[in-house]
Amino acid sequence: MSPCGQARRHTSRGAMAVLAWKFPRTRLPVGASALCVVVLCWLYIFPVYRLPNEKEIVQGVLQQGTAWRRNQTASTLFRKQMEDCCDPTHLFAMTKMNSPMGKSMWYDGEFLYSFTIDNSTYSLFPQATPFQLPLKKCAVVGNGGILKKSGCGRQIDEANFVMRCNLPPLSSEYTRDVGSKSHLVTANPSIIRQRFQNLLWSRKTFVDSMKIYNHSYIYMPAFSMKTGTEPSLRVYYTLSDVGANQTVLFANPNFLRSIGKFWKSRGIHAKRLSTGLFLVSAALGLCEEVAIYGFWPFSVNLHEQPISHHYYDNVLPSSGFHAMPEEFLQLWYLHKIGALRMQLDPCDTPSLQPTS
Repeated sequence: MSPCGQARRHTSRGAMAVLAWKFPRTRLPVGASALCVVVLCWLYIFPVYRLPNEKEIVQGVLQQGTAWRRNQTASTLFRKQMEDCCDPTHLFAMTKMNSPMGKSMWYDGEFLYSFTIDNSTYSLFPQATPFQLPLKKCAVVGNGGILKKSGCGRQIDEANFVMRCNLPPLSSEYTRDVGSKSHLVTANPSIIRQRFQNLLWSRKTFVDSMKIYNHSYIYMPAFSMKTGTEPSLRVYYTLSDVGANQTVLFANPNFLRSIGKFWKSRGIHAKRLSTGLFLVSAALGLCEEVAIYGFWPFSVNLHEQPISHHYYDNVLPSSGFHAMPEEFLQLWYLHKIGALRMQLDPCDTPSLQPTS
């Protein structure tokens, strides 16, 4: 090597030594490195985006209008998607066919707990999903305050199959707006705990309150969370012991899990989907036509007037558990493409037209 090359080499090494002395190499702690990996993975799975706020969503609905036209192709396509991902025809409820004795299943809302179907549990299941499928014209009724003074009761009762959420009140003061027919109503174990003390002290109040649902199926997620199993089984035995008109169906945890994954892949990121979205998803797979009522999770109506959270009270949900605006936007999209009809106007007035 030439003297000039050797000089350059020594100079380069000297410069590197000076830089290393001024800026010594550091190494991230293991915990910090792991945290970086977790954050990057989280951003990959849940990309950062800004959800429109309530005012923006309401203004968007006002501008687009709620006029609707059924799109048979869109309806059929979405039903096919439901069948492919979640198979509601066979998995909507736990049955002797899809949940044989001895089968081990995981709770869909728990990571660590599973259960095995024993003889006593197996005996509670119907042989198969007890509906004459496909159901024709279905109404899924949420509990939104937008139903108050809507006059939609008669229209809801005209459906062939009416689904309701979370044991809502159907007394005479509400029937003009929400109807009186029920074919299926959900009952979360938390409601049994809060309103009926888990049926540990008295069963009469519960049995009396169920009479308003006539011959409905009571649809319960008994195997979603471990803490919900006992209350759900008590509901079954209570209604069975008194010979009630209602029949308990248990949601299949595999169906609930599949529905959750389906909507997560479409941008809904929440600890858990709302009961309403589970029901609408099932209806889109089980019914030829679907109309939904009371699915409006905002504090003002389409005239931007304040409304209560529910048609019967103003109790707000626990924050951070559901992603209601995200769910609404997904359902609103299905309304706009004609796959389902979302009723937002009073039923005795023309549909809102877009603003110019």
